[in-house]
Amino acid sequence: MRVAVVSGIWPPDAGGPASHAPALADFLVSRGIEVEVVTTADVAPKPASYRVTWVSRRFPPGVRHALATLVIARRAATCDVVYATSMLRRAALGAALVHRPLVVKLTTDEVFERQRRSGRYAGTIEEFQRVDGGLRIALLRWTRDRMFRRACHVFVPSAYLRRIALGWGLDPDRVSVLPNPAPNLPALRSRDELRGELGMDGCIVAFAGRLAAPKALDVALDAIAHCDGVTFVLAGDGPERARLEARARKLELGPRARFLGGTSRGDVLRLFRAADVALLSSAWENFPHTVVEALAVGCPVIATAVGGVPEIVRDGENGLLVPPNDADALAEAINRFFADGELRRRLTEAAPRSVAAYTEEAVFTRIEEELMRATRR
Repeated sequence: MRVAVVSGIWPPDAGGPASHAPALADFLVSRGIEVEVVTTADVAPKPASYRVTWVSRRFPPGVRHALATLVIARRAATCDVVYATSMLRRAALGAALVHRPLVVKLTTDEVFERQRRSGRYAGTIEEFQRVDGGLRIALLRWTRDRMFRRACHVFVPSAYLRRIALGWGLDPDRVSVLPNPAPNLPALRSRDELRGELGMDGCIVAFAGRLAAPKALDVALDAIAHCDGVTFVLAGDGPERARLEARARKLELGPRARFLGGTSRGDVLRLFRAADVALLSSAWENFPHTVVEALAVGCPVIATAVGGVPEIVRDGENGLLVPPNDADALAEAINRFFADGELRRRLTEAAPRSVAAYTEEAVFTRIEEELMRATRR
């Protein structure tokens, strides 16, 4: 079998697809499966054991999207099946042009994301499903639904998102929940050794991911301002970075807000291993990769109870949950975590056990099975 893997982002980009796609590609290659990757990038990606074809992001969006579709079609023509974890419309059209079956990983409602990014909509993803929106939204939804109905199978990381997707008229037998996998952990030094290496001291709260509006990191910074002696370390880059750095300066956080910039997945794991707790302040999430990564290395999580997050972060068991967009509640949870040694010990010990079943072997084998099934249809 030969698989075309499509992902809009790729290392060193931050974000779920940039973690998922290369890890899956490596797994498939280890199983004797040939892999082609199509992505977009600012500069040429690092060489891999498989072919990575990329489209430059320097092109205007319309041109870039058309080029990506053509590249996907060209590479898919040499493959038996297409697997897409982002660029879903382009992957669906490219696969259709060369009559190849398609398996997708759905992480959000991209119509909702378009409206949110453009500033046309500020509500929740659930509320958006009931919004009329006019002819433009109707057309986007129609093409979205046709794309997913063409897919042989749709994986979603949470039961929460599956319920939303089924509302689009998808066949329930072709939509299954498959959690994001915990990483295969490299050998990591002890927390104390990593703290020394990373120059960390005291109470450390960590975030890793794309610095973008849905992460609501301004809420996190406001909360940290009310947590004396707590340092917030942020790994990642994105469109919100300059604004967030300005916000940190306005709050006079000084060295208590450290922006590390883009980092590798290995560096993210080391950061979480060194930190006391991971922080997720998002206004909307599905089933975040970084939450699973943090828990896997023994770092409990304080998170907003949005989307599929409560399916992985269980309040009082492996982390603490708070309402979204509530800096006071977030600050209270952080202060409670550091003030209660017994709570901190219990959450830290439970963290790795809570994701022990989410191995890459189990998750990626399920994807491999569905890819093989798609080639037989």
